[in-house]
Amino acid sequence: MHIDHIGVAVSDIEEAARVYKLLGLEIKNIEEVPSQKVRVAMLPLGESKVELLEPLEPDSPIQKFMDKKGSGIHHLAVAVDDVQAELEKLKKEGVRLINEEPVPGAGGALIAFVHPKETGGVLLELCQHA
Repeated sequence: MHIDHIGVAVSDIEEAARVYKLLGLEIKNIEEVPSQKVRVAMLPLGESKVELLEPLEPDSPIQKFMDKKGSGIHHLAVAVDDVQAELEKLKKEGVRLINEEPVPGAGGALIAFVHPKETGGVLLELCQHA
């Protein structure tokens, strides 16, 4: 396993990416993720990425996060080989999950979130790439 990406909630991807670009990080791609109601930009950083998340709808999870806490780090994503198997293992141990089943994520990944109350206040995403 390794850190796949760090998700950052922003109100405007292009504006947020400005400083990252000055540091040499370039946007690899921008896409909409309907299941999460967000627009996403990935900025590769070594074997990991910075993921900028811009809400598309007022009821987007990212907009709700920003309404409570403002822009900033939203989640930590860990790459896993089999997100379904990891979810089953966590469920068996009684870990509280946000997603009981994987959902589509950016870049064609399957994702699921672990409740932050289970991880010391950090929203943890499990991320399986095709």
